[in-house]
Formats: sequence, structure tokens, C-alpha cells
Amino acid sequence: MTPIVPSPAAPDDGPPHPPGTAPPVLVAGAGPVGLCTALTLARFGVPTLVLEAAEERGGDYFRMTGSKAICFQRDVLDAFDRLGVAAPLIAEGVTWTTARTYYRHHEVRTVTFPAMGGEVRLPPWINISQARVEQELLRRAAADPLVEIRYRHEVTGLRQDADGVTVEAATPDGAVAARGTHLVGADGPHSTVRRLLGVGFPGESFADRFLICDIRADLPFPNERRFFFDPEWNPGRQVLVHQCPDSTWRIDWQVPDGYDIDAERATGALDTRIRKIVGEQPYEIVWSSVYRFHERCAESFRRDRVFLAGDAAHLYAPFGARGLNSGVHDAENLGWKLACARRVSPAAAERLLGSYHDERWAAAQENLRVTGDTMRFLVPHGEADSRRRRETLERAVTDPAARDRIDSGKLAEPYWYPDSPLTTPPEVAEPIPTEAGRPRPPVPGVICPDGPAREPGGAGVTRLRRLLGPGFTLLTADAGRARALAAAAEGLPVAVAAHALDDIDVDGALAEALRAGTGTVHVVRPDAHLCAVLDLDAAGTADTETVLAAVRRACGEEAPALIQP
Repeated sequence: MTPIVPSPAAPDDGPPHPPGTAPPVLVAGAGPVGLCTALTLARFGVPTLVLEAAEERGGDYFRMTGSKAICFQRDVLDAFDRLGVAAPLIAEGVTWTTARTYYRHHEVRTVTFPAMGGEVRLPPWINISQARVEQELLRRAAADPLVEIRYRHEVTGLRQDADGVTVEAATPDGAVAARGTHLVGADGPHSTVRRLLGVGFPGESFADRFLICDIRADLPFPNERRFFFDPEWNPGRQVLVHQCPDSTWRIDWQVPDGYDIDAERATGALDTRIRKIVGEQPYEIVWSSVYRFHERCAESFRRDRVFLAGDAAHLYAPFGARGLNSGVHDAENLGWKLACARRVSPAAAERLLGSYHDERWAAAQENLRVTGDTMRFLVPHGEADSRRRRETLERAVTDPAARDRIDSGKLAEPYWYPDSPLTTPPEVAEPIPTEAGRPRPPVPGVICPDGPAREPGGAGVTRLRRLLGPGFTLLTADAGRARALAAAAEGLPVAVAAHALDDIDVDGALAEALRAGTGTVHVVRPDAHLCAVLDLDAAGTADTETVLAAVRRACGEEAPALIQP
């Protein structure tokens, strides 16, 4: 792996790489987003050097550390599966499919997510602590020879040139420097990388605070997301309750600005607050904290060879679980593009890497819009907003038509990329539903549908998305066309695999989910997003070239197609 040398001895362009080794990508921050970035790059054979300012995490950290993030969505679990960490998290996590919202003692809104049952399917949601997710990611990283983590290396400076990035870091033994092709700033909301780039981080903060307690107790509550507006045990405000592993319950109270948890604990008021929910059951507080939530987004996610991801790029209020879930999508989106950029022309690499900002900044703006609307409903600004919220909640008790206007957090889903420069637009555009839990049509830009798929060679049954390797994937109807497309794609600068639905579709469910016909070809990116859905009437050179052009466009080698308004 790339050496780190003392700064005084480093030449202007950074230390050289050992003969025969590929230069790494540098990552600032060994949190979940930084680790996902490193593991995604390793999946493509690209080495990374991760610089972490904190000390190496021990067992007590994972046992005792709480976190704001506990909810992980199905498509994020799918990304974890591609990195080899999903199985233990799913086995340990609490699965849930229903989100209920109450106004006082009335249930006023219910959202149910399709369970997609079966041994090869992923649950729609699991609850598990961010610390456990980090633990599994670190275990995986430690086992991968392409990932090196250096602890107690605090980034203090950076400079970039036409060939790479040099990072300076402070360590207990003095200043050192490291050299890589690119740098990913995944170093959290107070990102040093973002500050060194001079990238603004505009946004707003909300006055009310939120008290989070993880309570271990045997409670007769269902494993659902339950949100309470104006309950008698927190009048005028709200409470969110989630079940977590190990008989632990996440309880999140809205509290007034100036709330003092230490004073409440000292007077016994905190115990009284908790008892209003748990009753007489014995309990222990595993972890607690008080937060003020922020809504912020970096002005740019890219400056030449340096990128921002996760909390370094965006901050959202947590209602809807859009923070870390979105950060994982940042990591996978950027990881495959950095890997692919090493194989394409310089012009293509520039288009490809530029699309990271295009896609993920747009995703951040949508998340800000959604979570901002939620926070304005939860924390009204002024008497008019408060009256509208109260009237909406009161009307929803008896009027089902009012219930969709209740906003307790629109739950996270992946952002779709129909307008991306990497996407080949369909001949006829189709609207994508925005309601939570609604299935999305298999159109260019959305994530490829999943379902049971026969493993190549007929060895067993797996999921379709598990057949997506570290490259592009083509899905077509018959084996002959799949072989022809795979052969034609051998000249492309990126890896391309082709599968025939005739060979892998177990019961016709995949063809139905994809809306596949005899002439369709679905082109799938490495992050599972469809980048083209083509309808080819007959096999031939022209048809093959249409498919190859879609792959070239998705890896930057072809100019963006004109997207019709």
C-alpha cells in the first residue's frame, strides 16, 4: 500500500508509489460513508488509503456508543450486500414494514411497505445502530488488502495538480503527507476537507431541540415506526418510538429550546418522562443525547480531484431516515465512477466524475426539500403555521382525505436519475410516483427491480441484483442475444456482463417487473440503477451498437443524449 512519509521529506508532488502498484484513492474519514467508499473501490480493484483523525475503535466503542442513525432502507441493505456486510446486520436488526402516525390517541395515518417475503428477498427496513454498521464495515475493510486505514491522522492540508492530490496530516509522531489520484472528504459535518476547499455549507438550524434516549426494557410495543403528535405525555410536541435489537427502544422527544437533560435527570423529571411511556416496567438508559437539527448542503460536491460525501456534503433532519441512507448512496455512486474513470479516456473521466455532483447534489436538494417540509410541520414558524398543523391533525381524525397532508417524515428512498447525463432517455417519458412505498416503473434512472433469479449454471436461486458484478450488466430475453451483446462489449473500456431472462427468470416475475419483451435490453449500472431501457425489434449490428452506445454514455465515453422536456 502507498507509504506515508514525513512532510519535510515529501517532494512537491507527493511520495512515489512502489513499483507495480496502482496509486490509491485517499479517503478522509473512517466512518460508514468513508468505509463504504473504500470498500466500493476495493470491489473494483482500486486501493484506498483512509485517514482517520480519531483513535482506532475498540469493543467498548461499539457496545456503548449510540447514534442518530438507526433505520436502514432496503436499497441501502442491497448496497451493503454488494460490500459483503448485509447478512449479519439483517440477522441482528429489527425488521419493520409499517409506519403509524397518531394525533393524541387517534391513529391518523398508516404507511405499509411491501414485505417482499422469501429467503432471497431483503426486508424493506431494519433498525440497527450505526455503531454496529460501522463495526461490520471495519471488519470487512480489515480483511481487504486493498483498504488501509491510518488512525490518528488528522487532515490539515491538501493540494492538487493535474495528476493527483497530496494530503498533509497531523499525527502523534509529527506531520506526514500522502499522495493519491483523488481525495474523498467523508469527514463529517465539520469537514476539514470542505473547509480547505473553501466550499460553502449554507442552510438553516431549527430552534427546538430533540431528546433521544435508547431505553433497554421488555415492552409490549409492536416493531413498527410509531410517531405521536401532541400525546398527553409530551403535550404540544411529538414523540417517535422505534424498536431496536437487544430489547432496546429508541425514543425521540421534541423538547423546547434551552432544555437541560442534566437538570431533568437530577430532579427525577427524566425518569417521569420515560415512565409515561414504559409504565412500571424496569428499564435502563443505554444512551442519551440532545440535538438541534440542521438542514445544510455544500455548494459543490466536487472541486477537481476532491469530492465530498455524506455529512461533509449534506445534513438533514433525521425524520425520514435520509442522512446515512443517502450517504451510502453517495459512496457507491462515487466509488464506481472513480474506479471507472481509471479505464476511460480523460474526456470521458471528466464527464463521468462531473456526474457525481450532478446526481448526488440533485439528490441532496430533494432530501432538503422533503426534510425541510417535515421540520416546518413539526416545528411551525409562527401562529399561522401552527394553526394549519393543528387544523390538519384535527381534521384527519375523521377525514381520510386530510391524512396525506400529515408530515411526520417521508421515509427515505433512493433518488432517481432520469435526467442524469449518463442516462439514455426513453422514447416516451413516464412519470415516476413519489408516494412512499409505491413501486417504481423500470424506466431509465430508477434502481433495477429485484426478485428471485437462477444462478448462472442453475446452481441455485439468488436475487437478480446479486448477479450484478463490478461493472455494467445487460438483461435481455434470450441467450443468443445475451451472448452476442457480451461478445460485442468486450471492446469497451469497462466490464460488461449479459444475462438472458430465459436462463435466470425463475417464474416469470423478473420479466414482469422489468416489463421485458422479446426485444428489450435493460442496461444496469454498477450501483444497480438502470441507465437505459431499449426496445430492439430484431438482432443486428445496429441494435448492438445502440446498446453499446448506452454503455459508453453511462461511463462518459459518449456525449449525453438530448433529454426531451
